[in-house]
Amino acid sequence: MFNFDRDRYKRIQGGAVACRDSINQAIEEITARGFTNLFLIGSGGAGILMSPAEYVLRTHSTLPVYREIAAEFVTMDHKHLNERSLVVLASLSGTTQETVEAAQYCKDRGAVTISFTGKAGTPLAGLTDYSIVNFAEDDTSCESFFIQFYLLAFRIMYNRGEFPDYDRLVAEWERLPEALLDVKERTEERAKAFAERYRNEDYHMMVGSGNTWGEAYYYAMCILEEMQWIKTRPVHASDFFHGALELIEKDMSLILLKGEDETRPLMDRVERFAKSYTDELTVFDTADYELAGISPAYRKYVSPIVAAALLERVSCHLEHVRNHPLTTRRYYRRVQY
Repeated sequence: MFNFDRDRYKRIQGGAVACRDSINQAIEEITARGFTNLFLIGSGGAGILMSPAEYVLRTHSTLPVYREIAAEFVTMDHKHLNERSLVVLASLSGTTQETVEAAQYCKDRGAVTISFTGKAGTPLAGLTDYSIVNFAEDDTSCESFFIQFYLLAFRIMYNRGEFPDYDRLVAEWERLPEALLDVKERTEERAKAFAERYRNEDYHMMVGSGNTWGEAYYYAMCILEEMQWIKTRPVHASDFFHGALELIEKDMSLILLKGEDETRPLMDRVERFAKSYTDELTVFDTADYELAGISPAYRKYVSPIVAAALLERVSCHLEHVRNHPLTTRRYYRRVQY
């Protein structure tokens, strides 16, 4: 694969899976103390990547869960935050100003806090009661965070008697890094062709649903917009027919990110419509991949992780053909704001 280190990738994603033990230890201690609700807090991409964990909790658990944007959270006086809350905060660098401020805010209010970062010894890690660290960088952080947040969510539900399959699922996830490598390899030529075809495209619409909605939103905002400066509108499949459809024309680039959870029919509906009205339809479907070692019953949970793995190959080829490195920024962490 072009500009890709297989060993590095397996090491990072294997490290995410290996965080299971430290996550479990933290959740066991926190469960023994008791907590009544859960907050998932981050800024930008790190916060968006919590959405599959939020989705699985909302669809499998009765535990109240709130996913909040850090900057807004500290201004809103959330009435459900208290000393019986468990707060999970994430920042790849561990230095994101708004998330660090949110951690201090929650600490001051007596909540129990866990941080997820890509580096140890960071300001965020230092402020939280528990710190989970798995080294990752931008090109590997999606899968790493998805895996860790899922492991946390599944463990919480297991302890509550809401996910009895926990042990079987996490045993299968030991094979996940290898399965994701296969996804990348099978996507390589298609990713290259997409990048070449759309190298000069100045606008995309990207659609997702269910547990893949977060990845669609993340990729549109954090990769295509922030890292490639391409105007992109993320649209949830449920909302597509309430506004966005009127923008579809024959030459409109529409990207569908199809997963395998209960909301797949929503994506099927968008796809049926799009085939009639645009010649520039791209469908990335997680069902197209084998995922050796992952049981059919658990494939739906893996969909956003698979989507992240395949889209990284698109990013790699886009930056090459557009001569626009993913690290290039005009404003983000470049100027005061």
